[in-house]
Amino acid sequence: MKLIKTIIQVLAVPALLFATASAQTNNPKPLIDAQNFVFTAQTVSPAYGNLRQLTAGEYTLSILNGVMVADLPYFGRAFSAPIDPTQGGLQFTSKSFDYAVKDKRKSWDIAIKPRDAGDATQLYLTVYNNGTASLQVISANRQPISFNGIIEEKK
Repeated sequence: MKLIKTIIQVLAVPALLFATASAQTNNPKPLIDAQNFVFTAQTVSPAYGNLRQLTAGEYTLSILNGVMVADLPYFGRAFSAPIDPTQGGLQFTSKSFDYAVKDKRKSWDIAIKPRDAGDATQLYLTVYNNGTASLQVISANRQPISFNGIIEEKK
């Protein structure tokens, strides 16, 4: 049964990316270079568990003028609980972070390392030329989690 669920998840992610690819036609390269974009998460895939659909436009990671703001959900195992119970997701603002872009043939790999975000230690964002993207978040006190969504200009 777990094998069937895993196969469905593996097949569902490319289908979702293909479905959003038809809606996105803009080249995201200028947004990536200018560090002026919003990643809007559409699905989440915890380290252990099922792929989940997210409410449209509600969960984002934005980078603008040297400030990164994350408002993303978290599903998975946390090795320590937050002091404030309302801060259960991946919610932080970072003004000091490393941002490295690696160009590939039809995509860009962006490695983001916040220095002042507390729990989140690494974020890896892969942006495709059709505007779809995949985000992996590695935390010090939580299991890794992945998101799929789209990149748009910050307005």
